[in-house]
Amino acid sequence: MMRVLLIDGDRFSAQSAAMACFAEGIAVRLADTLCEGVRFMVDGPVSLVLIDAGLMRLSGADQIRLFETVAPGVPVVVVVPADASVDEIVRFQVQGFQVVAKPFEVRDVLAKVERSGRSPRARPDAAAEVEKLCG
Repeated sequence: MMRVLLIDGDRFSAQSAAMACFAEGIAVRLADTLCEGVRFMVDGPVSLVLIDAGLMRLSGADQIRLFETVAPGVPVVVVVPADASVDEIVRFQVQGFQVVAKPFEVRDVLAKVERSGRSPRARPDAAAEVEKLCG
């Protein structure tokens, strides 16, 4: 079963997206903050991470390193506001993230991830790295 981790501080938006995932038969775990989400990834496997752009608090390189340390090969999709600038979207894409705008269709996200060709790999013990970055 596909497991999606949705990291979004906007509870209404997160719950709406989670319900759309459930309707597609996809299990969802919700996190309000980046650190809470990363800890969930350490605790159990996920197939896909959706994260609100506003919660990307690290530099692009550090953000990529964190996700690759905790969940190597797991696709990460950054969710930007509907009115996001082209510069913001391109910045995330250059860093290696997939990007979708709110509101998004779950099927569109899944198709984008499938086209990326990334697949989860066994993850190393990442708890120490997470604690260093998240405290």
